[in-house]
Amino acid sequence: MPATTAARPPLPVIRPGLDPRPGLSGLPPASLGEWFAARREPAYRARQVADALWRGHATAAGEVRTLPPAVRGALDKAFRFDTIGQTDLRPSDDGMTEKALHRLSDGALVESVLMRYPARGARRERHTLCISSQAGCAVGCPFCATGELGFNRDLETAEIVDQVRHAARRLAPVGRRLTNVVFMGMGEPLLNLDRVLEAIAALNDPERFGLGARHITLSTSGVVPGIRRLTALGPQFTLAISLHAARDPLRDVLVPLNRRWPVGEVVGAAREHGRATGRRVTYEVTMIAGVNDTDADADAIVGLLRGDLAHVNLIPMNPVAHTPWQASPMPVIERFAARLRAGGVQTTIRRNRGQEIGAACGQLAAERAGEPAAPAVARRRELIVRASAAALRGERSAEPVPAGVGE
Repeated sequence: MPATTAARPPLPVIRPGLDPRPGLSGLPPASLGEWFAARREPAYRARQVADALWRGHATAAGEVRTLPPAVRGALDKAFRFDTIGQTDLRPSDDGMTEKALHRLSDGALVESVLMRYPARGARRERHTLCISSQAGCAVGCPFCATGELGFNRDLETAEIVDQVRHAARRLAPVGRRLTNVVFMGMGEPLLNLDRVLEAIAALNDPERFGLGARHITLSTSGVVPGIRRLTALGPQFTLAISLHAARDPLRDVLVPLNRRWPVGEVVGAAREHGRATGRRVTYEVTMIAGVNDTDADADAIVGLLRGDLAHVNLIPMNPVAHTPWQASPMPVIERFAARLRAGGVQTTIRRNRGQEIGAACGQLAAERAGEPAAPAVARRRELIVRASAAALRGERSAEPVPAGVGE
């Protein structure tokens, strides 16, 4: 009788320094059972490992004491229980915000931010985690610290999921669990969409992490083919668009991806997504003093979104070393919000958290990478000032689409 060969999980792409063992949290559920079957181990072994991984917060095979030592050793040789290495934690806001800088097996740095929100009125206590989908980012938004770092690589499925498991382990000792996950950290999620969707499947699966789809938000700067793919899939998680400007000349500068997919096309795809799923689309606007906070900018947003199933979040810009810009003053933001609401667009003003620990996307990783030379910073600021001045005159950018984002 011929021997039965169990299907194996796809081999990961091996990069210099990257641990070739796949992360367990990123494997399809059946893969582990097939691995045990190939070793002629009882089927319940896979359940024991899954329980340790998802319920027991295990970080190494040696912690799974329900397994025989030989099985633990074989698991350790074949898989990683945790793809997150050394982590630097920085609390802020009296412990209500916690920034984590994670080092991966090849030395790449990614960030996550845990935000705690106490119960208030009818609202329950929330624990929201902002996670990364890439190390670095190719989009290059000039107000974003990650954009200044440039693009390193896509994250593997397990490297995304393990950011969530890491935060869950930190909450478990105090009897709390994550209530929301947002893909708003480092990277453009829709440029790593296969791995992101696999991560969301693991987080949403009741047999794995068990977080409801409506508690997951996926953000994009406007990768239209990715939005359309999500619409075809019909997911129930929330779609968020990094809008930042509703006028193409200005958005060309603030979100360089706009040179490939203009804002009208992005919002059109998001509108179809909202209609197909019945889910409200969120639009994020980073408020930059004297750049995108004028009455004309508010009116442009109203013209773009009025009548849509949409909600706008206004967020004061976090200070970033390489940009000359500053956050809009709060009275200006409040006036902007009032103008949007008067135009029929639901709007919320978000307060920044964790500024003293660099809680904005990419700030800790940029800090660890070291300050760029002063002449480089001065040149960068000069280019930003020149480009934004041209945009405010209504001139479209002649700069090319960032490499790797327009395919």
